[in-house]
Amino acid sequence: MDYGDRPGGGGGKRLRSDARRNRDRLIETATRVFASQGVDSSLESIARQAGVGIGTLYRHFPSREALIEVVYRREVAAMRDAAVELLREHRPDEALSLWMQRFVDYIAAKRGMHESLKILYESDSPLFAETSGVIPLALKTLVERAVAAGAIRRDADSADVLHALSSIYSASEGPEWRDRSRRLVRLLMDGLRYGAPSGDC
Repeated sequence: MDYGDRPGGGGGKRLRSDARRNRDRLIETATRVFASQGVDSSLESIARQAGVGIGTLYRHFPSREALIEVVYRREVAAMRDAAVELLREHRPDEALSLWMQRFVDYIAAKRGMHESLKILYESDSPLFAETSGVIPLALKTLVERAVAAGAIRRDADSADVLHALSSIYSASEGPEWRDRSRRLVRLLMDGLRYGAPSGDC
């Protein structure tokens, strides 16, 4: 399932190339703005930064929640796809480390969308049922590959790693939150490598 390509305004018709480019720019801009400024950011500002008019935004996303739903789906899909790509291009432990660093950005976006995600949850949106398990499965694959390669300790469990990573979500907000979170990820990765069978990792 491709979580990133559902039309925000319904209808399901294939978008023209220019309309798709506009839509993609809106999603990318909204992701960045929500992560840095929160979900209450002006939709007019998002449209302006994406280089389109507010009418174009509303044609693709008739409400703030519709935009947020698509942004969230895209973020989940990106984390899923990153696991595959990183494992293809890096050693298993390096892939795991890089993926966990990307997880910080994912959490930043999710924190920025918190209130609207809560509204979607309370409205019984299928969003959470459809995306549930995607992140844990991606992390499980990464951890198991690193364990099998002897690059991290044998008793590493992906559920424990996800629990540790998820604690970043509840950390106090502040200008150094992202840097502090990245340091914590590096410390977590050092702990996973400690006692690994392979002495060169």
